[in-house]
Amino acid sequence: MANISPRLQKGAIVLLEPNTGIPMGRIELQYNPESITRSLKPQTPGEEPDRSEVLRLKGPPIETIRLTVELDATDSLETGDATATSVGLQPQMALLETLVYPTSTELIANEILSLIGTIEILPMSSPLTLLAWGTNRVTPVRITGFEITEEAFDAQLNPIRAKIALDLRVLSVSDTGFLSPAGAVYMAYQMGKEAMARKA
Repeated sequence: MANISPRLQKGAIVLLEPNTGIPMGRIELQYNPESITRSLKPQTPGEEPDRSEVLRLKGPPIETIRLTVELDATDSLETGDATATSVGLQPQMALLETLVYPTSTELIANEILSLIGTIEILPMSSPLTLLAWGTNRVTPVRITGFEITEEAFDAQLNPIRAKIALDLRVLSVSDTGFLSPAGAVYMAYQMGKEAMARKA
């Protein structure tokens, strides 16, 4: 089999139904980011543990990831793609943005419940979001930050080139529990990391 450059294997954001793990959608990154920044903060018993606890861990580290997704409609515009010609990159940007919005249906339903006097309205849920960064690194994440820089526009001011910086927090079993689709994905991620460490 021919060796395929990692740059050609696209990273993706995968959406699953949170309770069942049924796939809801997939956002393939148009271009893989040149770099990602990962930060791990160990979960220790306290800021100043006593000597008996100095080497203890409460759970998996709090892991955060920052990456920048680049979008470019130039190729689509050159081939006469109707969507790119009429609205530029707005559909792709909207798809990513809706990951941090409750649905309009949920907003309306909650407003109706509040108007009819429902005492407790549960927070709205979002899809389970996975960051797929190669076959060995698939992990559940929550988007904690989202920054869009639109860099070029067509004559109707539709964006045709943009960068989206995503701040992600890995959801571990400390966040989700073991008996959930997110917990199962996280455990596969951690066990894969342990298997990779044994090869060092």
